[in-house]
Amino acid sequence: MNDRYVSPLSERYASREMQYIFSPDMKFRTWRRLWIALAETEKELGLPITEEQIKELKSHADDINYEVAKERERLVRHDVMSHVYAYGQQCPEAKGIIHLGATSCYVGDNTDIIIMKEALKLVRKKLINVMAELSKFADQYKNQPTLAFTHFQPAQPTTVGKRATLWLQELCLDLEDLDHVMNSLKLLGSKGTTGTQASFLELFDGDHEKCRQADQMIAEKMGFAECYPVSGQTYSRKIDTKVVNVLAGIAQSAHKFSNDIRLLQHLKEVEEPFEKTQIGSSAMAYKRNPMRSERIASLANYVMADVMNPMLVSATQWFERTLDDSANKRLSVPEGFLTVDGILDLYLNVVDGLVVYPKVIEKHLMAELPFMATENIMMDAVKAGGDRQELHEKIRTLSMEAGRNVKELGKDNNLLELIAADPAFGLTLEELNKTMEPLRYVGRAPKQVEEFLSQVINPILNDNKDILGMTAEINV
Repeated sequence: MNDRYVSPLSERYASREMQYIFSPDMKFRTWRRLWIALAETEKELGLPITEEQIKELKSHADDINYEVAKERERLVRHDVMSHVYAYGQQCPEAKGIIHLGATSCYVGDNTDIIIMKEALKLVRKKLINVMAELSKFADQYKNQPTLAFTHFQPAQPTTVGKRATLWLQELCLDLEDLDHVMNSLKLLGSKGTTGTQASFLELFDGDHEKCRQADQMIAEKMGFAECYPVSGQTYSRKIDTKVVNVLAGIAQSAHKFSNDIRLLQHLKEVEEPFEKTQIGSSAMAYKRNPMRSERIASLANYVMADVMNPMLVSATQWFERTLDDSANKRLSVPEGFLTVDGILDLYLNVVDGLVVYPKVIEKHLMAELPFMATENIMMDAVKAGGDRQELHEKIRTLSMEAGRNVKELGKDNNLLELIAADPAFGLTLEELNKTMEPLRYVGRAPKQVEEFLSQVINPILNDNKDILGMTAEINV
């Protein structure tokens, strides 16, 4: 295999579970399940199909004779008819009723919907497990004050746990979108070559009700509530756009998280996992590069760009169908899922192994806190008899002096010393130092974490406790 291209999605990023969902075996087994559902439905609606024929089809639902199908496809250049032929070779009694009244999209498009729903279930499982790990992290560090940033400039303090809830909330939005799209998926059903069900109307001797029932019965046999009420030969390609949009939303959230972790790792406040034997740089042995977070960002860019593919396909379909969707769909939809699968494995791996350095966090916060505490200091001085307007101007002047000491001279922030030396404030350095308790300045952050976890996250996790407990290993 070293002499041909191999997708990194299969070699490096996507899990075996997701790879199987988009494998030929999954596709062709689903085709056979659909043919069985069609035959059962047609029998139940009165067509001359026997129970023995159904049993024969079921007995060979999984032992697919791939070589026969491949050899036939080389001859006829049609994948669906090749598999109809191969199935018929194994089921001689049922050979004549396989695919009866159907067109290729009966198996092709219905299978695409089934596979996307299965893939969304796996994405959902991994997404909720990431949320579970993030919720533990948020709870653990809900009281850990940290310097917050706006414009990546020091701003009013928050807590490490509160920052994690921002990542969590974006995943909540993604879960809402995923559940909506997944639960709204319907099958194409048995619509025929242009969506008119003409072949089925002929089979059922003009009985429109049986044509309608056929769709509903097939949907239920395949685990769906219903079929799309109208279609051309295919289901609307807007469905693919809706699905890949969900994947892109998850990619956006993961990218934002990875950016924050990379910035925090630069500040040496929080680091992603780094294995004992891991090498950060071939030249700089001391380096600890945020490789996992960088990979999340890189893969996320791919998924966000991938959204354009189903949009273009959907927009350019002609009338009841054209085939310029096929090649694009074979790439864009599976690769979108495989990539998000890899992203979520990385996300889970990173969150599970995040390392927090409270001393560094405290050092950075304390270097900026005197500036942020000036309002409280001013109020204390006013209570002691000072004039607010005069004190405000003095604090402005002293803050600028302390800022110059830090930026131009490289000294420590000496704002408190400058304030203590000014008799207008009437405060000693000891009294001023007592105001330097970081938790005084984080507002409701700890309580916000508790409320968010108890009211929003924990109900989601409780409703999905049977799928929790995943871990993720990453490849090279």
